[in-house]
Amino acid sequence: MGVDIVLGGSASAYLARKVAERLGVEFAVLETRKFPDGETYVRVPIDVAGRKVALVQSMYRTPNEYLAEFLLASKTLKDLGASEIIAVIPYLPYMRQDSRFKPGEALSAKIVAELMEWCEVSTLITVDLHLHRFRSPSELFRVRVRNLTAAGELAKAAVEEFSLKPPLIVGPDEEAEQWARIAAEAVNAEYIVLRKERSSDEEVRVMGAADVTGRDVLIIDDIVSTGGTLAETARLLKAVGAPRVYAACTHALLVSGAEAKLYAAGIDAFIATDSVPNPYAIVSIAPLVAEALREV
Repeated sequence: MGVDIVLGGSASAYLARKVAERLGVEFAVLETRKFPDGETYVRVPIDVAGRKVALVQSMYRTPNEYLAEFLLASKTLKDLGASEIIAVIPYLPYMRQDSRFKPGEALSAKIVAELMEWCEVSTLITVDLHLHRFRSPSELFRVRVRNLTAAGELAKAAVEEFSLKPPLIVGPDEEAEQWARIAAEAVNAEYIVLRKERSSDEEVRVMGAADVTGRDVLIIDDIVSTGGTLAETARLLKAVGAPRVYAACTHALLVSGAEAKLYAAGIDAFIATDSVPNPYAIVSIAPLVAEALREV
């Protein structure tokens, strides 16, 4: 049961160390650097022959670079005789494009799923995977997948951090219903789900809020990238009477001025996990990942 080594990629060395400490197993970090022409150099610094290795690499902000590093590392582990490779990718990118909206578009979700099989990983452990049109990861991946969720831990942390009475949990769109429900159950609260219309990668319209006069509200979602969805949700909730609006997400990518956008929209405070390094990471996913690795 469990793993022998936790090996951190350059994107997630600190998270990998926390996981290894919880498991009480050997920890190491990939040796990586860039060649002058931009190619990535990867070296596995320890003996992995006959050993079960968890390779930890979240793929945020520069996903192409971290994905390439992961592919090189996983195939190298296999070449060096690792008995089993468990991919721990808390934030797995390229899941948005799971259908062709225009002729000729790449089905990136399917391609990345196939890459996991090509890498010969036995299991993929991820957190709050961003699935649109798939009900389960098993519909997309042919390797075994453990899709963990941080929604409950985020809700409990928000209630404690901000001294909230059981807040109204809000999912900004139908895809967020799964996280809103889990969060509400964790803190014994009610939840509602709004509707979202997207006109571009950064422009959204959120609709459907109930009367929230006098109620503290906690918006919960899986990813905050540009912050457009959360900002529009906060504006709507403030407009219909919410005195205080908080937000929580698993993967805080926070690009294109997202932080300023959130606070300008009236969000009182924001928290996230450490799946992606960010200044709001008060919830660690290390316990979730360590427990999943114990069960592999």
